[in-house]
Amino acid sequence: MAVSLIFHIVFAVIGIAMPVFMLLADWQWQRTRDRTYRDLARQWARGTAVFFAVGAVSGTVLSFELGLLWPTFMRHAGPIIGMPFSLEGLAFFTEAIFLGIYLYGFDRVPQRLHFAAGVVVAVSGAASAVMVMSVSGWMNAPTGFRVVNGALSDIDPVGAMLNAAWGPMTLHMLLGAFVAVGFGVAGIHAWRLRDGGRDRFHRAALGISLAIAAPAAIGQLVSGDVLARHVAVHQPVKFAALEGQFATEAGAPIRLGGVPDPERRVMVGAIEIPRMLSLLAHHDPNATIPGLSEFPRDHWPPLLPVRIAWQLMIASGTVLAIVAALALLRLWRRRAEWLDARWFLTLLAACAPLGFIALEAGWIVTEVGRQPWIIYGVMRTSDAVTPMPRLVIPFLAFTTLYVVLSVVVALIMRQIVLRAETERQTAEWSIEEMAR
Repeated sequence: MAVSLIFHIVFAVIGIAMPVFMLLADWQWQRTRDRTYRDLARQWARGTAVFFAVGAVSGTVLSFELGLLWPTFMRHAGPIIGMPFSLEGLAFFTEAIFLGIYLYGFDRVPQRLHFAAGVVVAVSGAASAVMVMSVSGWMNAPTGFRVVNGALSDIDPVGAMLNAAWGPMTLHMLLGAFVAVGFGVAGIHAWRLRDGGRDRFHRAALGISLAIAAPAAIGQLVSGDVLARHVAVHQPVKFAALEGQFATEAGAPIRLGGVPDPERRVMVGAIEIPRMLSLLAHHDPNATIPGLSEFPRDHWPPLLPVRIAWQLMIASGTVLAIVAALALLRLWRRRAEWLDARWFLTLLAACAPLGFIALEAGWIVTEVGRQPWIIYGVMRTSDAVTPMPRLVIPFLAFTTLYVVLSVVVALIMRQIVLRAETERQTAEWSIEEMAR
């Protein structure tokens, strides 16, 4: 399940963010009549369709795995999570239909209708994420039911969807999607421009991607603070594991780096900033932070992976926020030349994978950090998993599928890029010939 999620989330966030990118390019085309933006919207639509198709395959695998790997969980939680998953399916099919209209509607339908189809694609992609995050939020902050004789009863699906974690988790996820995809796209086009090229296509793509990614990266710091404070209140054992807080402490320090030693109950190699953890978690430098020692040992999540993932996510997000601030500063101070410096383009290219690294690390924090619970405080993961043996067989089969799909996507995207380059060169040659 972890391998499936790690693979699927890449395609999911591309399905969330890329429709917004292609819409902005389309809007610029309609506003300026610069064919560069039209070509950009068309190419991004093609790429979005490829990633969407592969995401549909991996998403189907995940739906099978919910039933195959977690029968006890689905028997109890199915009546609760069935509604948001149904709504997510509706959003998915809506996105698929209108993505087809947008992709094949260039020059075939009126521009306003074509643009409206793109808007539906973007809204549907975001709606899918909202519905999925309501399920993830419910697993971390379950509500909307009562436990009677070991079963979930008096179920309120709407109350379950509107759980305490849904809002902060959804905001963090949506911003994370725009950060990851935005800097990924910016890095690709910055690399093509770094040797002094002034290709209008790559400059337009870089401008649009940074216009989305930079504000999202700065906003992600705020959403991360909101979500972390939610975890501190509602999942104190998870928060203590993330921060390496073994003892209950008033005015707790924040720890930079370091790895946990659960036997000695200390953090090894960490740099401490006094009172900062209490200040960030509760906006009070003297607030008390419960330590892991307050909770039974079998309620602790795996300390090393969640600590490493937490630090990796924060470090990647912080670097991207700094680069975003630098990009906005350069735009403000040197409006005409803000994309031309080779060192800045190289920096953007180097930052291209950081958003996806932060995204994967964040999901490890969310899912592994919730352990040993599949439904926090209600059902243990060990009680929900299938008792069937030889799971290595479907594991290898699904992993092979993901590897094959990754290779296929890489080859298809290469062909799309080469085709687009050829089309642009042909168009430029035709314009030059007409000018002569």
